[in-house]
Amino acid sequence: MKINTVPADVTRLQRRARDTSKRDYGRVLVVGGSAGMAGAPALAGMAALRSGAGLVELVVPEVVAAIAAGFDPCVMTRGLPAQVDGTFAGAATAEILERAVFADAVAVGPGLGRSATTRALVESLWADLPQPCVFDADALWALAQADTARLAKHAGERVLTPHAGEMLRLLHRDQPGERRALEADAAAFAAATRSVVVLKGPATFVVDATRQAHNETGNPGMATAGSGDVLTGVAAALLCQSIDRRPLEPFDAARLAAWVHGHAGDIAAEHVGEISLTARDIVRCLPQAFSAVIQPASPSG
Repeated sequence: MKINTVPADVTRLQRRARDTSKRDYGRVLVVGGSAGMAGAPALAGMAALRSGAGLVELVVPEVVAAIAAGFDPCVMTRGLPAQVDGTFAGAATAEILERAVFADAVAVGPGLGRSATTRALVESLWADLPQPCVFDADALWALAQADTARLAKHAGERVLTPHAGEMLRLLHRDQPGERRALEADAAAFAAATRSVVVLKGPATFVVDATRQAHNETGNPGMATAGSGDVLTGVAAALLCQSIDRRPLEPFDAARLAAWVHGHAGDIAAEHVGEISLTARDIVRCLPQAFSAVIQPASPSG
């Protein structure tokens, strides 16, 4: 059995006070989904709930709203105008910005689809949302169409969670090269765009302009559809959490998200094996994974 010890640089969450409500733990808005891809935003939303968010709302194209809503009754769902291909219509952008006013963190990209309209939507959210945001999946494809100088301009904290191929696309490169070189380029990209990059893979690399860390949790069974969507939801929820009434710094939230996500995957692998592991298994194991990063109770006086 793989034993994961919480590293000293991974933030520990505080136990909840008795006199709190769901609004004390943040509202996450998940923007994603398209025809045939309703499960991706649903996985991110379910993961966000399991990661401490008090409220989670999925904003998806209306053609998949009923499907997305059916995954978990604890997640709110709102359907917005769609194009004939099942992706968001241009008219959805203004409504998404209106819904985001109520959010403490936003996750953009799971199952979003690729079109000129979704590209414009992602670029607008990247530039204009004042909340901390996680960008993943098809949102990374959209951001890769812009240059680094343009991506350096944004209204709030930004976390990107690319795998190696998505990172290469963001760098406008085709050849993968060595992992160490890709990590160096990811660090430079994070600094240039004033963002946190979570470069997924073996020993996931978390980096911003001043700090970096390699994550040691996780296993090959997590190379499965939807695993990244779960990480997106975990990270978005943690961007809403506070330590001593101060919001988690984006790097700390991303570092903790990577560790917990991998730890949940390791717990899941012990139950179902690496071959049979699915993203839903990771979500189911998040409660046990989070129990490892809760600060111990203070001794009674």
